[in-house]
Amino acid sequence: MDKKYLVLTELFLPTKGGTAVWFAEVYRRLGGKAIHIVTAKVAGDEEVDAMHPNTIHRLELARKPWLKPESLLMYLRLFARAFRLAAGTRFDEIHAGRALPEGLAAWLVARLTGHRVLLYAHGEELTTWGQGAKYKTMRFALRSADRVIANSEFTRDLLRALGVRGERIALIYPGVDTDRFRPGLPCLDLKSRLGIEPGGRLVLSVGRLQRRKGFDTVMQCIARLRAAGQPVSYALIGIGDQREELGQLAGKLGIEDAVHFLGHVPQDDLPRWYNACDVFVMPNREIDGDTEGFGMVFIEAAACGKPAIAGSAGGTASAVLDGVTGFRVDGNDVGAVCARLQELLADEPKASALGRQGLERVRAEFAWEQVAARTATLLERHAHDAVSPN
Repeated sequence: MDKKYLVLTELFLPTKGGTAVWFAEVYRRLGGKAIHIVTAKVAGDEEVDAMHPNTIHRLELARKPWLKPESLLMYLRLFARAFRLAAGTRFDEIHAGRALPEGLAAWLVARLTGHRVLLYAHGEELTTWGQGAKYKTMRFALRSADRVIANSEFTRDLLRALGVRGERIALIYPGVDTDRFRPGLPCLDLKSRLGIEPGGRLVLSVGRLQRRKGFDTVMQCIARLRAAGQPVSYALIGIGDQREELGQLAGKLGIEDAVHFLGHVPQDDLPRWYNACDVFVMPNREIDGDTEGFGMVFIEAAACGKPAIAGSAGGTASAVLDGVTGFRVDGNDVGAVCARLQELLADEPKASALGRQGLERVRAEFAWEQVAARTATLLERHAHDAVSPN
C-alpha cells in the first residue's frame, strides 16, 4: 500500500530552482496519488500537474504588500487547505518544504489532527532572518518538528546551533537526474550561437543573478584572461535583480562581446549548456548572512562531467570536493578565483580528471533514485520509531 504523505511546499515545479526540483523528483518516486502536495499556483503548472504521479493542490500564495505581515494570506491558505486534507485523511506524516511558512502551518495542523511533522532545511534561510520575530518563529518550527532533513553538513551544524536536537536531524543531499544531465550531449550549435570559434573556451554559471553568487568576480576573471590573450567567453543562465548591474560591469570591463546573459533557457538545453562549457564557476560568498546552503548546480555540472569552482562559504563542501571534483576558493578573493580558473583552462588533463571524478561521485551518490531511496529509508525508520515503545 502506498504511503500517504501531506506535503506543504511553496516551491514546486514548474517554479525554477533546486528546491522545487527536489520535491518533484523525490515524491514522484516515493508514491502515487496517495501523496498530496499543496503548493503555489504558477504559470505553466497545469502541464506539470497533468504529468506528475502525485495529487497536486494549487493555491494562490502570493504575498500582499498591503497586508501586515505580507505573507498572512499565504499562512492562512496553506493552513486551511492542509487542515481540510489532514482532517479527512489519516496521513502517515505531514512534510514541510521549509520552516516558514510551510513548517508553521504543518505544526498547527499536526497539533489539531494528531500527525507527525517532517521539515526540510536548506541552509540559506537559517542565516538571513536576523534575530527578530521571524527568526524566533522559524526556530520554534524547527525545534517542534519530529524530524528535520538537512541538505548539507553546513545546514546540519546550523540546525544544531539553533537548538534542534541532534537525534532529530537527518542528512540527505539533494540529487540530479542523471538521465537528463549526462556527458556527450550535442552542444556545438550552442557555442556557435555565441560566436565562439573552434579553440575558444567557455565558462558557465547557472543561478539567480544575485550578489552572493559571485558572478561579478567571474567577470573580472574573464577580463583578466582576455587581457592576457586567452579566447574565453562567459555565459550566465538565470535571471535576478543583479542583471543590470552585471551588464554595466561588463561594459566597464570592456568585455561586452564575451559575456552572454542567457536568462532562462529551454529545459532540454540546460544539460547541453553544461556540456558546452569547459569549466563551471559559481564563487559564492556570504553577504549579510545570505549564503549558499548546498549548490545543486555544482552537481548538475558534475553529472555532465565538468569540473567546478565554488566559493568556500556555506554548504558547498558537500557539493564540490576540493581538489577532487573541482576547487573551493574564497569568493571574495578575485585573485584566488582567477588563479583556479586559469589553472583549469590551461591544464585540460587536470580539468578532465576532476570532471571525471565528479561524474563518478554523482553516479554513485546523487541520482534521484538514490536520494529517494535514502528518504524512504528515513521515513520507514521514523515511522518505526514513532510506534516503538519507549
